[in-house]
Amino acid sequence: MTMKKRLLLISNSTNYGEDYLEWPRQYIKEFLERTGIKRVLFVPYAGVALSENGIEDSYDAYEERVNDVFGEFGCEIYSIHRENDPAQSVKDALAIAVGGGNTFHLVYMLHELKLMKVIKEAVENGVAFMGWSAGANVACPTMRTTNDMPIIEPESMNCLNLIHFQINPHYLDATIEGHGGETREQRLEEFMVINNNIYVAGLREGTLFSVEDDKIELKGGKPMRLFKYGHDPKEFAPGSDISFLL
Repeated sequence: MTMKKRLLLISNSTNYGEDYLEWPRQYIKEFLERTGIKRVLFVPYAGVALSENGIEDSYDAYEERVNDVFGEFGCEIYSIHRENDPAQSVKDALAIAVGGGNTFHLVYMLHELKLMKVIKEAVENGVAFMGWSAGANVACPTMRTTNDMPIIEPESMNCLNLIHFQINPHYLDATIEGHGGETREQRLEEFMVINNNIYVAGLREGTLFSVEDDKIELKGGKPMRLFKYGHDPKEFAPGSDISFLL
């Protein structure tokens, strides 16, 4: 029997001027406490940062940073990059957290290590899943609504397809004075011209989606902006009925 699907898809880890994972901390805590989860498998592959000892050093630092926060909940983080058999570690996990950073590198690694299908099957059979920024992107059918620079070419842009719509994390309404490039909305309109059968949720910073099986709820302090080809964008406040997205 298929178990309940549990997702927490977070637009951003940190609001300006706050500590790391400060604004979503209570949501993460409640998400873990509902199931009594005490150990979470962390996926750090989006974390690409300058370091003396290369990418592994970047992963180590990322794991430590997330573990400092989750430790406040009495929860232990253990990173997949340390596991001898990453696929088996997913199969054994009770919960998975995918950190933000560069979506192209994250998707590259998940395909390289043959983890897309393994993670999808695990989550569809009851493993709790949370991700912020790039980690929310990867829950979508594809990564094509990311904001990130293509620093590496993945085998495919196809992702976990845990939800059947696209998220654009860090969604911004602003038109920057003196900037001649496209707005975020214009970029998403380009996506919809080519992919005209799928919703795109502009998920503003300080907001998230909570998915429990066939129910989805927008949480946080701002509305989301929803796009669909051939329709005017529409705003949905937290608490609105958005079940049609699933």
